[in-house]
Amino acid sequence: QVQLVESGGGLVQAGGSLRLSCAASGRTFSTYAMGWFRQAPGKERDFVAAISWSGGSTYYADSVKGRFTISRDNAKNTVYLQMNSLKPEDTAVYYCAAGSFLVDGSSWQRRRYDYWGQGTQVTVSS
Repeated sequence: QVQLVESGGGLVQAGGSLRLSCAASGRTFSTYAMGWFRQAPGKERDFVAAISWSGGSTYYADSVKGRFTISRDNAKNTVYLQMNSLKPEDTAVYYCAAGSFLVDGSSWQRRRYDYWGQGTQVTVSS
C-alpha cells in the first residue's frame, strides 16, 4: 500500500514557475514508477509525465515537453514536477500516481497506476 500526498500548488502568473512535490509513504516507494496527471474543470484527467523507479527513464506529454521536468528522490520518498513557462492552459488539479510497470510509451494510461494522491490546485493567470 502506498499513500501519496501532493503539495506545492498555487496561483502563478503566466510565464512563471512552480514546483510540485508528492510525498509517498511506505518503504517500497523506490520500486514504483511515478506519474503526474492533471484535470481541468469539465475535462478528462490527462497524463503529464512519468518517471521510472530509478529515475533513469522519463516520459512526457507533448504539451509539456521542454517546460516541465519530473524527478524523484528515493531517499526522501518524493517525486517532483518542476513547471516552467507556465501557461493559462496549464491550470488544473495536479495528481501524482504510482504504479508497478516499466516506463515506456504507454505510461500515459491511467489504468497502469495503482495509487493516486488527492491532488493540488495549480492556477495560472494571464
